[in-house]
Amino acid sequence: MEITEQDEASNKSSLNVNTKNIIVRMIKLNPLTERLSQRNKNKNIGIYSACTANDITLAAVMERAVETNTLALIEATANQVNQYGGYTGMQPADFVAYIQKIADSTDLSLNKLILGGDHLGPLTWQNEPEESAMAKAEILVRDFVLAGFTKIHLDTSMRLADDDKKKILSDEIIAQRAARLCRVAEDAFIEYSNKNKNAYAPVYIVGSEVPIPGGAIENDESVSVTLPEQFKNTYCAFRDQFQKAGLEVAFERVIGVVVQPGVEFSDLTVTEYDHTKASRLSGVLLEYPGLVFEGHSTDYQTREKLKEMVNDGVAILKVGPALTYALRQGLFALQDIECELLAEQDVALSDFRAVLEKAMLSNPIYWQKYYHGQPSEIALKRKYSFSDRCRYYLPNPDVSSAIQRLIHNIDHVDVPMSLLEQYMPLEYRKFRSGEIDKSAQSLLKEHIKGYINDYIYATT
Repeated sequence: MEITEQDEASNKSSLNVNTKNIIVRMIKLNPLTERLSQRNKNKNIGIYSACTANDITLAAVMERAVETNTLALIEATANQVNQYGGYTGMQPADFVAYIQKIADSTDLSLNKLILGGDHLGPLTWQNEPEESAMAKAEILVRDFVLAGFTKIHLDTSMRLADDDKKKILSDEIIAQRAARLCRVAEDAFIEYSNKNKNAYAPVYIVGSEVPIPGGAIENDESVSVTLPEQFKNTYCAFRDQFQKAGLEVAFERVIGVVVQPGVEFSDLTVTEYDHTKASRLSGVLLEYPGLVFEGHSTDYQTREKLKEMVNDGVAILKVGPALTYALRQGLFALQDIECELLAEQDVALSDFRAVLEKAMLSNPIYWQKYYHGQPSEIALKRKYSFSDRCRYYLPNPDVSSAIQRLIHNIDHVDVPMSLLEQYMPLEYRKFRSGEIDKSAQSLLKEHIKGYINDYIYATT
């Protein structure tokens, strides 16, 4: 796209300065749009999105981006980060500062970093009536855009308190509410771009069939793939509602639609991607050049299945719980090493497992509705569930202190190679080859990178 001086002069009377700024700025592609445009030549190109707020996990994501010269797409979910602090205690601007600090420590260039807002809408306030829930959602979206987030997932797929609980929310209502939030985002971007002249206009992800954040509540393997007709209805509803709201230019920056490609996970099971079952859905993308699918709950898919998904058009792969699950695995392994080496020494042990369990039992709000069964089964799920509800408790002061104590103890003892091989065999091999040292942070990040590597393989 190229705008000449003559074109600008002829349009001056019909475009205000702020609108022109947005259109002109579109000449410089958002890095995410530029990345996905490469699919025109190679259908194996995609990107994965890390949905996590944990500092060790984020450092692993950024380090791997530096090591592989790839983009780091990091997203904050509305219940993690919002105007009230979310469960992390961070507002959007706080999260940006937090991410940039970690990026500095990992030498990740900010032009290789994309920040996204996930499930931005009335998710956190769905028990309130539409008027109050959407008013809060507007503030949420505005705050994210003003903080510099450039990938905006508008999620209005949930019923609100005054919606008819006996009826499925229509695509038209979902799209109308999303358009309302998009208008706020566009206005916020004008304000943001006036202060940040090199800002990229936000790109949008929409959809009406959006999996809940964090994985399924039940162990249900009967996941249905989105029907092509449903996708088309959704796309048309959003297009029409955006047009009614005068948001045609913004709709040109809708780069993806959330669909259900047939993947899910819960506390005990993983529903694996089936190319055959998804073939009709993937085929419909031929009618929508430049558009991709966004897949949620792709955690724990094999690297081969992830690659198939990208090739089939699910070019944005969301992952979150699997990354903190890997962190939890690594912490448990380090605690085993700690106990082996220091149990008989005059050293304060981290007692990480017990501290984590105490925190989860004292405030069961984040896991109680997810885990069912006998008490012994639930206790096992609190530790090892694929849903990794543990992640909500990592910021807890006692849990955080236990992690720091564990890291300190490992870093102040010489871990024998035989013990490292016993509890962290993959990291042991990396140490033997000279790729990492034996510090606790290096071991933890390397363990998380094992999961990240599957996504890099699938998207490059």
